[in-house]
Amino acid sequence: MIYELRIYHCVPGRLPALLKRFDTITLKIWEKHGIRQAGFWTVGIGGSNQDLYYLLAWESLADREKKWDAFQADPAWISARAETEKDGPIVASVNNQMLLPTKFSAVR
Repeated sequence: MIYELRIYHCVPGRLPALLKRFDTITLKIWEKHGIRQAGFWTVGIGGSNQDLYYLLAWESLADREKKWDAFQADPAWISARAETEKDGPIVASVNNQMLLPTKFSAVR
C-alpha cells in the first residue's frame, strides 16, 4: 500500500468552493473509479488557512496511474470542473508526494 499526499493551495478566498466541490462532486466520481481517500484536512493553527491536505490510498503506482488517468479523462469530471471554475480558478497550485510506510508504521 502506498499513500499519496496532495496539498492544494487555493486562490485566496476560494477554499470554500474547493471543499464544496470535493463534498458534492469529486468524491462521487472517485468512487466510480475506485479511488480511495484516507482523509482530508484543513489548517486550524499554523501555515496557510487556504490549503487543503488529503491522502489517497493506492495498491501500487500502477493502480494509481490507471485510476487517476481514468478520473482525469472522465467527461463528468471535466464538465463539473469547468462549471465550478466558471467564476475563476479555485486552486493556485498543487503539491503531491508518494509516501511509503516504514516497517514500524501504524498505517500500512
